[in-house]
Formats: sequence, C-alpha cells, structure tokens
Amino acid sequence: MERRVTLKRTTKETDILVTLDLDGSGHNDIDTGIGFFDHMLDGFARHGLFDLTVKVKGDLHVDCHHTVEDTGIVLGGAILKAVGDKAGLRRYGHFILPMDETLALCAIDLSGRPFLKYNAEFTADRLGDLDTEMIREFFYAVSYGGMMNLHLRILDGENNHHKAEALFKSFGKALDTATQEEPRMKEAWTTKGSL
Repeated sequence: MERRVTLKRTTKETDILVTLDLDGSGHNDIDTGIGFFDHMLDGFARHGLFDLTVKVKGDLHVDCHHTVEDTGIVLGGAILKAVGDKAGLRRYGHFILPMDETLALCAIDLSGRPFLKYNAEFTADRLGDLDTEMIREFFYAVSYGGMMNLHLRILDGENNHHKAEALFKSFGKALDTATQEEPRMKEAWTTKGSL
C-alpha cells in the first residue's frame, strides 16, 4: 500500500501544499517563509524518515500565526490520510530524545481521538521569525488534523533552540514508530473494531 499523500488547502490567509511519504528516507523540500519553522520541519522529516514537501504562501505581513497553524492542519490531515484505516499498524509510538542539555519526550496514539497534552516552556518570545507560542499551536493543529492523541514534554533543558528542535525531532521519531507495520496484527489494533 502506498502511503504517499498530497494535500492542498487555500484560504484568504494561506495557500498550502503538503506532500508526505511515510515510507521515505528523510528527503524534504520545505519553504514556509519562516526560516526557523523550515528548520524544525526538516528535523521532523529527517528523523522520522519521512519524505516531505511543504510549500506555503501565508500572510506573514500580519504575523506567523496563520502560516504555522494552517501548516499543522494540513500536515495532520496528510498523516491521517496516509495511515488510512490503520490496519496492521503499531498505532502507538514514543521517543525520548536528548539534545545537548535538553531532554524531550513525545508519545503518540493514532487513536482517532484528537488530544494534545503539551508541557514546554520557553524563555524567549521568538526563535528567528517563529513565535515560540506558535510551537504549541502547530502541534495542536497536527493532533486535531491527524486525529491523534499527542503528548509532548520538555523533561529538562535550558537552550530555547534545543528545546524546540528536540520537540520536533522526537515527534518525528515517535510518529515513525506509530506508523510502522506490526506483522502480527492484520486489522486495526483496537478492541472497538475500528479506529
């Protein structure tokens, strides 16, 4: 089954194209207009081994909010479409990622029930042209667009760049695990019969 999806979304605020291949090698082509956000999405794709194209034209003359949030909506939707009915998938994934002094945790359940639990504090308002408060908004949008239960937590850390990057990379690693095949399971892994 091919797990490569292309989604487009156009509003008055953003024009977004996302192509995601869950069975890639980490190759990506990302241009959101926000350099630091591009760097974070690159870390997500490379460490999750996803091939990812993200092209965004957003109203950056206003601020970064719509661009970041809407990218999360579309990426979440691409993940949801790529996993299909989730038959034979591990469903759960988690990863604890060290990055110098920082330690980040990500846990995922592709449950079909969206929820975000986020515990990460930043001492800087911005990283490059990305408002740090938008990191939570991005993951909130991904969790709801992807209909997944997503937990993200900074367990330790001081450097704001390291904390942000560790969150995105741990998300990539955990999602890679959750979307892998479980050879002993042929249907969706649930007592309900479907996810």
